[in-house]
Amino acid sequence: MGVDWSDLPPEIIEAIAGNLPTYGDYLRFRATCRSWHSFLPQAPLRLGPQLPWLMLSRRAFFHLSTHKTHLLNLPEPSIRTRNCGSSHGWLITLNEESPSIILLNPLTRATRSLPPLTAFPSVISFSYSNIGREYIVRNRHGGVDSFNLRQMCNSFVRKIVLSSSPSRSNEFSAFAIVGERNLALCRDGDDSWIFVSEEEELHCWEDAVHHDGSNSFYAVSKEGTVAVCSINDECFPPRVSIVQTVASVRFSGDIHYAVFSGEIMMLVSRILEQEFDDDAGGESNLVYRTVGFEIFEMNWCALKWEKLESLGDRALFIGGNSSLSLFAGSIGCLGDCIYFTDDYSDFNCDDACGKHDLGIFRLWDQGIEPLPCYPRNSYSRLGWPLPIWVSPNPS
Repeated sequence: MGVDWSDLPPEIIEAIAGNLPTYGDYLRFRATCRSWHSFLPQAPLRLGPQLPWLMLSRRAFFHLSTHKTHLLNLPEPSIRTRNCGSSHGWLITLNEESPSIILLNPLTRATRSLPPLTAFPSVISFSYSNIGREYIVRNRHGGVDSFNLRQMCNSFVRKIVLSSSPSRSNEFSAFAIVGERNLALCRDGDDSWIFVSEEEELHCWEDAVHHDGSNSFYAVSKEGTVAVCSINDECFPPRVSIVQTVASVRFSGDIHYAVFSGEIMMLVSRILEQEFDDDAGGESNLVYRTVGFEIFEMNWCALKWEKLESLGDRALFIGGNSSLSLFAGSIGCLGDCIYFTDDYSDFNCDDACGKHDLGIFRLWDQGIEPLPCYPRNSYSRLGWPLPIWVSPNPS
């Protein structure tokens, strides 16, 4: 007997839709017939961890498992922009035209605003008319420095991470590394940022990440020191707790990243080497290339970092995004690997069109292979934002 699938009971349709692994599968399932399309919401109620897309340009996003590039209809920025973070599927974007800090969901085109650059406690004044010295900022020595629009956009805020998706909760928080030595926080609806760290601690903060299990932000320094900022409405404004780790290991890398795998906190140390590339004019350009990684796990009982030799079936995604640890088998990528992008130099290029430092590091043989989306001279144009991982999130 023939079966009319459009007449399936709603509870069966919901059960199937709730177990689809990817957002693409959900959209195809929803488009099967008119009744399913009208019954299921545009955004799934439950969606597991998604394989991140690689944002190649302002509108081009590459999908690793299908090897397809999606062109999304995003608002066109009027001037040079910089992505200073990617969390829960939202980009955190700065531009040289204004002090605004904008959150953008590439899938839904939804936008939100964070308090602007002028709302950080160290920013004394801002004026468009003061050309070349638009920002006046108090430094840690008590003096003042001036910055132009481009300098402020590129270097004042190192990274911003979010506690949750802004569309799912009006109680999300944002955590920022300001310069190298300050940590700042704001909550949705706040008009300004607050500093939650003490400058006299003199730690150079490298990366930050949010841990859902403890509702806390964590930052790591070049020396492996950990800062913990717990978000608790009963104690606001919060201050960070500094965890001084035992100096039992020596980090050979140049850049550090923080990432949680369940309850396990890891530090990923990125090792760079300098190269000189001769261009057509005969001049030598100094560029940096990633040659390896080391991974360490935090032993909270002994307060020390211990080296890991394998990630098992886990894959890490690091760069300008909030670092991710995902089960490779469930999202369709290689396990025991680190997928990395260039997040440290906008001008790290070795040809006329630019070539960013990004690829896949295999822990089992210490080899590096290129990402399949990045043949030479493809999607890499000077003036575009650095490539960044974005987790597709329809809500």
